[in-house]
Amino acid sequence: MTRAIPRELKEALTEKLAESLAGPLPEATPRRVYGTVALPGKVSAVIGMRRAGKTTFLHQLRRERLERGTPREHLPYVNFEDERFAGLEAGQLGFLVEEHGRRFPEARARATVIWCFDEIQVVPGWERFVRRLLDAGGCEVIVTGSSAALLSREIATALRGRAWEVPLYPFSFAEALRHRGQAIPADSAFLTGEERARIERAFADWLATGGFPEAQGLDGATRRQLLRDYVDVAMLRDVVERHGVSNVTGLRWLVRHLLGNAAAHFSVEKFYAALKSQGIAISKDTVHQLLAHLDHGFLVRLVWMESASERQRMVNPRKAYPVDPALIAVFDRSGRANSGHALETAVLIELERRRCAVTYVRTPAGYEVDFLVRGAEGEMDLIQVCADASDPATADRELRALAEAGQIYPGARLRLLTLTRDGAPAEVPSGILVQPAYEWLLAESSA
Repeated sequence: MTRAIPRELKEALTEKLAESLAGPLPEATPRRVYGTVALPGKVSAVIGMRRAGKTTFLHQLRRERLERGTPREHLPYVNFEDERFAGLEAGQLGFLVEEHGRRFPEARARATVIWCFDEIQVVPGWERFVRRLLDAGGCEVIVTGSSAALLSREIATALRGRAWEVPLYPFSFAEALRHRGQAIPADSAFLTGEERARIERAFADWLATGGFPEAQGLDGATRRQLLRDYVDVAMLRDVVERHGVSNVTGLRWLVRHLLGNAAAHFSVEKFYAALKSQGIAISKDTVHQLLAHLDHGFLVRLVWMESASERQRMVNPRKAYPVDPALIAVFDRSGRANSGHALETAVLIELERRRCAVTYVRTPAGYEVDFLVRGAEGEMDLIQVCADASDPATADRELRALAEAGQIYPGARLRLLTLTRDGAPAEVPSGILVQPAYEWLLAESSA
């Protein structure tokens, strides 16, 4: 039974429900998600950083269902980030189902109702309501949220293992091209000189602009301010408020450090010592907690060193990356070029988008390979990222690292990704594939 609900709240919920079933569905640049979006009997949870495009993706899923013949009245949508819903409780959410049943009494009898709930994590206890919906049958449920807390251990327990994660990231390079109305070559490895110059210019622009939809087409100053605002909101809403963080100063230092030093090794011990030298009090345990919160909120992505020993994994530094390459220049105050770090970040995010498991490798001789990649079918890739490997000394270092790591992982494919075609080494040993990163990014097959 639905808990008693105030009249004003009833009216607001009814209005939201009516609006979702009237008028055309919003149009937007199509997003590609690797893997399965929906599984029978499970809640599809679309998660990712704020402003990455989760809401528009939700409408994309609704449009696809509509095109496949699902009646419009079977596609209700509610966004819970509405000030009128302040104080809304999980026990009151049943009103939506009841109201939909009154308006469309034949809906559940004729076909499945697909409920789409946007930012539902703002309603405490929402998991119990969703579980009841699933248990009642006759519906699918798709939810979105700005934090991986949607799929925390507690929530997974509450849903009894019935949550299916669908991560969404800012625009990929291909999505950014489509958004801008630029043609995507059928085969980016087979281009005229003019076509290659065009795609390389677009690639460099995307690395600087990033993939947040609202950042596309903005001038540099406006874009940087927008991205700063995104980070501030992510810190405030998805870390400070959600987790009750009291050491906001330490959190801000940590965020600036991680985003301004992309692809670098991060040591909790060294960061703790650096803050202590600045007179900022913070415990090592707090640093570990904040790091986990930032990772769970998708602002930062962490890559562990490959090791069969859990102890070795824990004692070796992780590598930290922003969720979008454009964040690097906003927070890096060194004045140095960021093309290499931006390129490495773009490759990692694409690997995560393709649902690969990623670690980095350090060889016995001290060489490092950026990514050891395990695909869904068990295939392995060793990927080295270098913006410009045309210098013989640079090429020797990068190729030697790949070759040595390849001896440790003999089944892995060896790949060197560069910024441009001209950045490739003059000579490459057999067994190592060298290609511009944009060719790899635009490929439809998995890594």
